[in-house]
Amino acid sequence: MVRPVRGDLLAGVSVALVLVPQALAYAEIAGVDPVYGLYAAVAAPIAGAFVGSSPYLQTGPVAVTSLLTFGALSSLGEPFTARFALLAGLLAILVGLIRLAIGLVGAGPVAYLMSQPVVVSFTAAGAVLIISSQIPSLLGTDGGSGNPVLTALRAIASPGEWSLTDVAVGVGAMAIMLGGRRISGLFPGALVAVVAGTLWSWATDYDGSVVGDIEVELVVRTDLPWGDLPALLLPALVIAIVGFAEPSAIARRYAAEDRTYWDSNREFVGQGLANVASGVAGGYPVGGSFSRTALNRMGGARTRWSGAFTGLAVAALLPVAFLLAPLPKAVLAGLVIAAVYSLIDVRSPALYWRWSRPQFVVGVVTAVGTLVLAPRVDQGVLLGVGTALAVHLWRELNVGVPSRLDGDTLHVWPTGVLYFGSAPGVERSVTQLIAQHTEVQRIVVHLGRLGRVDLTGALMLRDVLDEVRSAGVEVELTGAKGHAATLLSRVLEDDSLLE
Repeated sequence: MVRPVRGDLLAGVSVALVLVPQALAYAEIAGVDPVYGLYAAVAAPIAGAFVGSSPYLQTGPVAVTSLLTFGALSSLGEPFTARFALLAGLLAILVGLIRLAIGLVGAGPVAYLMSQPVVVSFTAAGAVLIISSQIPSLLGTDGGSGNPVLTALRAIASPGEWSLTDVAVGVGAMAIMLGGRRISGLFPGALVAVVAGTLWSWATDYDGSVVGDIEVELVVRTDLPWGDLPALLLPALVIAIVGFAEPSAIARRYAAEDRTYWDSNREFVGQGLANVASGVAGGYPVGGSFSRTALNRMGGARTRWSGAFTGLAVAALLPVAFLLAPLPKAVLAGLVIAAVYSLIDVRSPALYWRWSRPQFVVGVVTAVGTLVLAPRVDQGVLLGVGTALAVHLWRELNVGVPSRLDGDTLHVWPTGVLYFGSAPGVERSVTQLIAQHTEVQRIVVHLGRLGRVDLTGALMLRDVLDEVRSAGVEVELTGAKGHAATLLSRVLEDDSLLE
C-alpha cells in the first residue's frame, strides 16, 4: 500500500467538509432521513479507499445514484420510514456484491456496454427529476408523491402557497455555492451555506421545514428485509452498472491526464466494497462524485489514503451533527439544484442529431422514458438500453450491397457484418442484382468492406455463388481480410483468398 502524503490529509478533510452537507441533501433525494446519508459518507469512502484504481476518486452519496435508489424502492415502501431505510441498506449490499463479482471475474469492461446517448440522456433526465423533486422544498410547499416533474409543476402553479422566506433562503444557498465556484474551486460553498443557514434559522426561530433531530447511532445492520431480496435484484443490477458510469468516467479522465493506468476491474471491486460497507453501516447505494473528486485532486491528494481520511473526518464530525437540526430544508434544496443543474447536457443531443439520427432517437427515448416512468427511473434506463440494442440489431441486420456495372462485369461490395442475422438480406440483395442484370457475364465480389463473417454467412455466400456459377456466370472474390479471409477460404475452398 502506498504511504500517504500531507496533501492526502488536507484534501480528505476538505472533501469531508463538502461531503457532510451533500450527504444530508442527497439522502433526501434517496427518500431516507439525512442521518443515513451521513452513515454512507463515513463507511463508503473508508471501505473503497484502499482497493480502487484511482488515487483521486471520492466515493459516497451522489445525486444520480440517490435518484435510482428512490426509484427502485418507491414501490416497496414508504419513503422516510425505517423500513424504507432498511430496504436502502439491503439494496446497497446487493449493488456492492454485484460490483464485487464483476470486478473479481474480470468483467470490468462491462462498464463500457452502455452507449453514450443512453448515459448522457439518462443523466440529463435524472438531473431534471432531481431539480423537480427539490422545487417544493425550495418554495416551502408540500411536495406530495408521484412524478417529481408533475409535483414541481403543481407547486409552481400555486404561488399563493409559496413561502418567500424559503425561496430567499434556498436561492441564497444556491448563490453562495455557485458564487464560491467563481472565487475558487476550493471554496467550500456548500459548507458555508449550511453553516449560515443553520445559524440564521437558530437566530430567527425559523418555523419552516427543517432537517430536525439527527440521532447518530453507528451500528452493523443485521435486521435487513431479506424477504424483499428477489424484488431488488434487477434494480440492484441496473444501479451497479448505470451508477458505475460516473465514477469510471471520472477515473479515466484523471488517469489520462496523469498518463497512468486505470483498472476497471479494480475500481469495480473498490466501489463494490464501498457499497457493501455503506449498506452494513445503515447507509444506501453510493457512487463516485465528480465535484468531490475534483476538489480532492485540487486539494493536493496523491494517493487513495485521501478517501480514507475523508471518511474518518466525517466520522469525527458525527458527534456534533445534532447542531444541524435547525437547518432549513430549503437550503438543502438550493444546494442540490446548484450541484446537479450542470448535468443537463443539451449540446450532446444536438450533436447526435447531426452525427447519427438513430442514436439521437435512442437518447430521446431514454430521456422521455426516464421522465415519464419516474419515480421508477431504473425502468427508464432499461428502456434506453433496450432501444440502443434494437438500433444496433437493426443496423447489424442490414448489410448494404453497393454495386457498379462495368460492361458485362458486375462489381458488388457487401458492407457490414455478414452473420446469421444479416445473411438472408445479403442473399436477397445479390440475387436481385443478378436478376436485374441478365447480360452480366462476370461478377467481382469485393469483400474488403465486411467487418466480420460467421459460418452461416460464409455458407450463404457459398450457396449464392454456386447458383451464379451454375448459370454460367464467372465469379471472382477479392479483398477478404483477417479472420474473414481464413473462414471463407475454407468454406469456399479457395486458397487465393488468403493471399
